[in-house]
Amino acid sequence: MALETITSRSAAYKMSSRRTLHYQQPRHAPPHLSLRHIVHIAGKRYAIGMKTLLLKLPNGPLDATVRIPGSKSLTIRAMMLAAIAKGTSHLNGALFSDDTQRMYRAIEALGFQASADANSASIRITGMGGEIPATQADLFCGNSGATIRFCTALASLGHGRYTLDGSERMRQRPIGSLVDALSALGVFVANPGRKGYPPVTIFAQHIQGGLVVYDHPVSSQFISAILMAATAARNDVQISVKGPLTSAPYVKMTMSVMQEFGASVIDNIGENESRFIVPAPQPMQARTLTIEPDASNASYFLAAPAIAGGRVTVKDLGAASVQGDIAFAGILEKMGCNVTRNHDSMTVERSPDAGPLKAIDIDLNPMPDMAQTVAVLALFADGPTTIRNVANLRVKETDRLQALALELSAMGATVDEHDDGLTIVPPEKPLPAKINTYDDHRMVMSFALAGLGVEGLVINDPDCVEKTFPDFFDRWSAMITGGEAIS
Repeated sequence: MALETITSRSAAYKMSSRRTLHYQQPRHAPPHLSLRHIVHIAGKRYAIGMKTLLLKLPNGPLDATVRIPGSKSLTIRAMMLAAIAKGTSHLNGALFSDDTQRMYRAIEALGFQASADANSASIRITGMGGEIPATQADLFCGNSGATIRFCTALASLGHGRYTLDGSERMRQRPIGSLVDALSALGVFVANPGRKGYPPVTIFAQHIQGGLVVYDHPVSSQFISAILMAATAARNDVQISVKGPLTSAPYVKMTMSVMQEFGASVIDNIGENESRFIVPAPQPMQARTLTIEPDASNASYFLAAPAIAGGRVTVKDLGAASVQGDIAFAGILEKMGCNVTRNHDSMTVERSPDAGPLKAIDIDLNPMPDMAQTVAVLALFADGPTTIRNVANLRVKETDRLQALALELSAMGATVDEHDDGLTIVPPEKPLPAKINTYDDHRMVMSFALAGLGVEGLVINDPDCVEKTFPDFFDRWSAMITGGEAIS
């Protein structure tokens, strides 16, 4: 496209004491929100060659069956556990995306034998029974939070020096709680840059064991990382978490995958304190696993009938899923959709004449990745929708709360931005806009939903879906066309 001034919207609003955003003429972008392909000329910001996508309305109510690629969360956890186990594990139905490739390359850099076939969605990793083959490695993790956090714990099982770094945004995402936890377990971790943030350098002599205390950790991945690595520690590892357990279903998912590899965890998850004990060492054996479809990525397809009307069925993902985000279907029911849950599939239906969705007030701490999906659905609701208890969204790929407030306001909503959530008052009719996506895959996919009900909506930088769902728009187009979406 032609050279175009980036329209970030932080100065484009009048802001009240409650941080209510009212859209005016856009000017400059918030400096802490990530925008790709930016150059600075004479003090001004310009986008060069940033791809845009004009979304098309469906011709009528949806009628589609969709298959979703493998779960990112399950794929990355299974890859880490396969590296710790003894023998060659086979992971079938694995996700091939930027995040999982970061994890795969990190495992290779740590010296493990691995092979992957994208055509068959399969990965093989030969683990060394709790040892790390390489004694020195530099791991670049991009903007994959799971990769840098899990591999920081994984590398701590080695004997040598390992440095982990990431993108500019990754250097703004905290890792200090994990560094402190590993230090408590006998691992020396240095911060070459800003304390508590990547890069980190590990001088490892294996994990010795002991007690880890987390005080209101901002990410459940800090807990999952220690749980998985602890299976190969020299002695038992105890984890105490003060405060409510953030994203608890993800920790439960971690323990479920550990169980598949033969590891056990003694857990007591409470409202204000949780405890975990990993008896160690626990030798794990290689496994052949089939990875479930990604429930987080399925949410956009399941939510589509809420806006466009009709029916969408997601295959191979149903009531038996170990992923917490499968509970998103219950939110769709609260907002006025009909949901049919089977063991291995899920169907959402809604009449195109059903009127506006029902506004809700919801705590999304158990499934924070669903906040963007709910926020976009709120544009089509019958009143204000409030999303609560998701302060950790501020340290994701971008500050998701501020990004949502800016882009929803651009579509005509009035948004109250709270420290840990949003209140969204829908407009009489959502407006078409050019949606900035801030190098955040979930901003792209959630606002694709808005394109089912708003003509003329444009998505900036749609290709950042490659982080977790490279062929998202192929499957999205197949859903809109109808019939059976690509397998």
